[in-house]
Amino acid sequence: MSNSAKRSHLLRSTILVSMAAASLNGYAALAQETESENTAVETRQSNDRIVVTGSRIRRDAFTADSPIEVFDADAAALQGSLDIADFLQSSTVAAGSPQVTAATSAQFVQNGGLGAETLSLRGLGANRTLVLLNGRRAGPAGVRGGVSAFDLNVIPLSAIQRVEVLKDGASSVYGSDAVAGVVNIITNNEDGGNFDAFASVPEAGAGMEFRINASYGDSFERGRFRVTADYYRQEELAQGDRDYFQCGEAYVHNADGSRADVVDPRTGAFACEDLLWGHVWTYDYAEGFGDGTTNLDYAGTKLIQYDYNGHLAANGLTQIGNNHANPYWMGTPDGWYAMNQNDPLMRSLTDYDHPFQDASTMVPDTERFTLFAEGEYELTNNARLYGEALFNRRETYNNAYRQYWTYIYNSNFDFWNYDVVPGAGDPRSAGWTGAQWLSPTAITDHADSSVAIDYMRFVGGIDGQGLPFLPEWTWDASLQYSRSDGEYWNQRIFDDAISPYQFSIGSCAGTTTPVRGANCVDVNWLSPALLSGNPTPEEQAFLFGEETGTTVYEQLSFEGVISGDLFNLPAGAVGVALGVHYRTDEINDTPGDITLANNAWGSSGAGITAGDDTTQAIFGEAVVPLLSGQPLAEELTLTVSGRYTDVDSYGTGDTYKVGLNWAINDLVRLRATHGTSFRTPALFELYLADQTSFTGQRNVDPCINWQDNLDAGNITQRVASNCAADGIPDDHTGAGSSATVVTGGGLGVLEAETSESTTFGVVFTPSFINLRVAVDYFEIEMENQVDQLGAGRIVSGCYNSDDFANEPLCDLFTRNPNSGNGANLITEVRDSFINVNSQINRGIDINADYFHEFSFGDLTVNSRIAIQLEDQIDLLGGNVEDSNGEAGNPEVVGDLNFNFVRGDWSAFWGMRYVGQTSNFDSYYDGNSSQTYLGNDVVYKLRTEAVVYHSASIAREFDTVSIRAGVSNIFDEHPPAVTTISGEYNTVGTSAFYSQYDWMGRRFYVNFSKTF
Repeated sequence: MSNSAKRSHLLRSTILVSMAAASLNGYAALAQETESENTAVETRQSNDRIVVTGSRIRRDAFTADSPIEVFDADAAALQGSLDIADFLQSSTVAAGSPQVTAATSAQFVQNGGLGAETLSLRGLGANRTLVLLNGRRAGPAGVRGGVSAFDLNVIPLSAIQRVEVLKDGASSVYGSDAVAGVVNIITNNEDGGNFDAFASVPEAGAGMEFRINASYGDSFERGRFRVTADYYRQEELAQGDRDYFQCGEAYVHNADGSRADVVDPRTGAFACEDLLWGHVWTYDYAEGFGDGTTNLDYAGTKLIQYDYNGHLAANGLTQIGNNHANPYWMGTPDGWYAMNQNDPLMRSLTDYDHPFQDASTMVPDTERFTLFAEGEYELTNNARLYGEALFNRRETYNNAYRQYWTYIYNSNFDFWNYDVVPGAGDPRSAGWTGAQWLSPTAITDHADSSVAIDYMRFVGGIDGQGLPFLPEWTWDASLQYSRSDGEYWNQRIFDDAISPYQFSIGSCAGTTTPVRGANCVDVNWLSPALLSGNPTPEEQAFLFGEETGTTVYEQLSFEGVISGDLFNLPAGAVGVALGVHYRTDEINDTPGDITLANNAWGSSGAGITAGDDTTQAIFGEAVVPLLSGQPLAEELTLTVSGRYTDVDSYGTGDTYKVGLNWAINDLVRLRATHGTSFRTPALFELYLADQTSFTGQRNVDPCINWQDNLDAGNITQRVASNCAADGIPDDHTGAGSSATVVTGGGLGVLEAETSESTTFGVVFTPSFINLRVAVDYFEIEMENQVDQLGAGRIVSGCYNSDDFANEPLCDLFTRNPNSGNGANLITEVRDSFINVNSQINRGIDINADYFHEFSFGDLTVNSRIAIQLEDQIDLLGGNVEDSNGEAGNPEVVGDLNFNFVRGDWSAFWGMRYVGQTSNFDSYYDGNSSQTYLGNDVVYKLRTEAVVYHSASIAREFDTVSIRAGVSNIFDEHPPAVTTISGEYNTVGTSAFYSQYDWMGRRFYVNFSKTF
């Protein structure tokens, strides 16, 4: 955007802001039962003025101009949440976009490592959501190189009083990372002691969750303190513990709605089609392929499977014999069967769903120990010391399994009665072109991982009132230090036990592996025992190992703020806040020795990620009362703030924010804000050491068999034309070695992210009924977003471009030449962090709160609804992705809660709504066929809306309270979708996204005693 365009945009925005104005703090009040006691404020008060999240200026309780949502920690117990991560991630501020949860981190590699729990507002990412602890930054925690966001695991729910969420950008007030908003976690500082025990038990068994904690606080003449100790345990939920995760059925339908899946004759149920095991892929490049009398169309890639349990023979399958005149005939020896995947019977008898799969982790086993202490001491009547100390240890374990494979020529074992043996060495170097070779694909449960993270955070500060010549001004200076020290352990497959020996002929006995120097073992790759997960002890020792890596992240920050009234206007005092901020961040991630040596088969190799950064900033804020007590302007207030930031790794930048409040009368308030944000790349985005991984050609290359796929409607004409223009033959099979994917940091290349955020809101507070309603529109537009595109998006984006010759995505990968070995194969995809142009996010938030006193009790009703209008990202100039309304990004989420109190009894009923999604348009953007085994079928490419109900009842005694309840009362399962479409992340038949409940119906009880 040009400077003139920016000025014009700012002018238009300022005019709109002035017209709309803003309410004071009505939005925060919506989440509270009383206006005066539970507003979105920090605990420190002076002269009846407080600091509202999103501002540095003390003012009365109703002068915030930004949309704020407040969550009382006690509300978590009402619906059965035992930790703050689960509670916040399922709320409307987060449920409309994918979140990093313990479950998703067990299934995918995510920033923060195994077991991480973070919060992403507006779907913009956790590293664009700033988390504060008692109004001050809290350093990140986690393992591996991608540590950048605060991990909600480190603060227990038992230590929290409430959470305030500012739902627009606030970089001008808080600095970098506050692009999508700010989450301020405020701890409990009350006097008295409390013992609390909480357990949640799933009806279906497995996955039990429990917590026990004790806290005590006391005040004395000049100060106070509070200490909380908390133990939390989440037991593992394995994939086989829930029937909707166990078996990955195809889940396709006939036109009449009946299921079209093949039925497994062994069980009478629909066949599983998830991860194959114990099989061999055969690759045929021979000329003339038949039995000597009939030339069969059997060239290409085929699957053969051992008859492990005698089911293949029992169901009438016939082996293809070896006694044929044609020496190129590919038969199968005794016990092995050619499995034509287009044949319904053979497909149904293919081995899927290994016992290793049922034992793999869905929700990992997690144990946490936390100690939190905070207190203050009055030095004088106008100054106090305060401090906080947090110690947390988390241990998380994940059970996993995986495939691994190699490539051997058929003549190596004379496996197919093939008489032509070209001699020792690599047959490819001897010019053997008409080859048939095999890829034995074994399975193993040697893929577990675990993390152990020690996190500590200390805060020390001094604040008070009175400055020279400014006796009423307040001041605050604080120092914060945090350190995350983590170890991550992984079971690995040694690459030097497999890769050096692919395609070779003869024994390796007497030689040593090139990386470890271990004595080579001739692995019997065609052994049914090995392929089914039971290698010999010698093979086990040769193939498998384990390693431990370490990650240390340290953050040190200082902040000083002064605030007070500058002068008076007719409408009131002009409040001002000025401050400075200094922060250093440092990361050092050292992977295990196997990964450092790039010797982990099928996994990323990585170096040491080490770097540091220093941030310095000055900032200011002013609140200007423009009108007060006037017709149609009970109150009109302008808020402006600005920040200048200097970051060592990048340079300088400035941000601003302007907001208006307009209390028209006691009934209607309007509010609006417009501001900019500035985020420099995180340490891992800058310094991540180059990592290498591998992906199959079919996972990334849309040009494989592009003519057939065009004819079938699987790709667009544009993709086909661009593949042809690139010289890719229309029958390119993609057979051969995997593509190498290289990722790394972008130091010296990346630019800072910038964004503009605009909100408009209206709050209704009618006097004739205790009802409050707030409606807020938000729009966030981000430029130069830092991201990794993923290898598949890079290549597909290249060939889907309207301007293929000049498409920048095409510069991020390379292919082999059009002739020779491996012709046209993609060799390398460079998927490092880059600036991907822009993202826009628009939506509407609706909050409503109702309270009524009946003669027989008090009823509170509150509802929150989030509507996503647009969520688009522009990838390098023209490739626009719109995920709004697709799986993981429902357009509408909401909740509706009823709480009734009568004397010592209380009852709660809550409903959480996750809107429907559809991937129909996404699938048909380059795909048009819905077929299964050559037949037309109907794919399920949508998820229906889901409503989760929870209820509880509680009884208060003198010093004891007991609450019992049920979560997910109607046992709603994650929506089922077509698994073979490639459109969804699935486990079993279930859409695997963070909005959905994995556990099913569960019962919970909470016992609490005060003293």
